Order: sequence, then structure tokens, then C-alpha cells
Amino acid sequence: MKDYIKQPMDIEKRSFEIIGEEMGENNFSQEELQIVKRVIHTTADFEYKDLIYIRENSIKSALDLLKKGVTIYTDTNMALSGINKRALSNLNCKAECFVSKENVAQIANERNITRSMAAVEQAAEEGIEFFVFGNAPTALFKLKELTLAGKANPKFIVGAPIGFVGAKESKEEIEKLKYIPMITIRGRKGGSAVAASIVNALMYMLTR
Repeated sequence: MKDYIKQPMDIEKRSFEIIGEEMGENNFSQEELQIVKRVIHTTADFEYKDLIYIRENSIKSALDLLKKGVTIYTDTNMALSGINKRALSNLNCKAECFVSKENVAQIANERNITRSMAAVEQAAEEGIEFFVFGNAPTALFKLKELTLAGKANPKFIVGAPIGFVGAKESKEEIEKLKYIPMITIRGRKGGSAVAASIVNALMYMLTR
């Protein structure tokens, strides 16, 4: 077959055209649609258009943070790997997986908690405001606890843990923080690639 599309940007462009055609009519704003389409592009799963929750004014809040040049917390190296580094650099932002910090493993062992929970505590202590979760429900639960205790000050959250134990519940709990801008994937679905795609969609609004 000689007539297949070979250029990466052309492939992406055609992919988004197909997504738009198959989604049909919807109630998303243009900015929301960019996020939803990016998630579907990453997963080839149209169910996400019904699972994604974008709180009012959350996109603006996220963009304002990115314009400031923030450090983005990620709960896994996979999510970190999926975030576009060129876009990060263009915005003078950086992303960091706190689980990889040397002292986090020690804290987790000493206190008999998951490294993900210890990583969130470390991020909160360092004043991180932009949190991205694609895998660890325990970390999302911990962020809620820290926020209610006044020990964390998240100004934007991507909540997309995946799985059967705590994933759905962790997102339900974080959504109870009514005043915090966030984008979540309701139910069991999600994952690091999905979380990264949401961040990328937001950054591309400012860099493309």
C-alpha cells in the first residue's frame, strides 16, 4: 500500500478530523473539545467524551499557572515521559515525578505508606500547585487529606488514576473539593498516558 499517510503532522491532523466526525454534535466549548479530542486521540476510546469532567473555569486556571512557569507534579515516570518537553520548555515550566526523589522511598518505608503518598507530601511541602495523577489513587486520596488539613494548596488537578481498587473512589473524593479547578476521568478508566494528554492539550493551547 503506497498511498498511506507518512508525515506525522498529517497523521495527527487526519486523526483529529476523524475524531470530530465520529463524535458528532456535543456541548463542549472549543477549549474543552481540544482536551477531549486529545484524550480520545491518545486512547482511540470514544467513551472518554462521557467520562471526562472539566470543572468550570478550570482550563483558564490551568493556563494561568502554565503562563507563570510552574513545576508540575506527576505521580509516575510514565506520565512524566508523556508530557511534551518542548512545550514545557517553551512555557518555562518543568515536570517532575516526586516518586523518584531519594528521600521519598525512605519516608514511605519508615511510615509504612506508599511511595506515591510520600511523594505527594513532599510535593506539598515544596509548594507545588499543579498536580497530575494518572496511576496512584492513594496519592489522590492523600492530596485531599493534605488540602483539608491546610498542608497543600493545589490550584489545578488532573485526576485520572486507572484501575479497580480506589481509582473511581479517589476521583469522586477529590471532586468534593468544590473550590479547586480540576479535570478528572470519572470511573475506572484513565492512566498515565491520559493524564499526560490532558496536560499536553493545555500546553498546546499556549504554544501552537
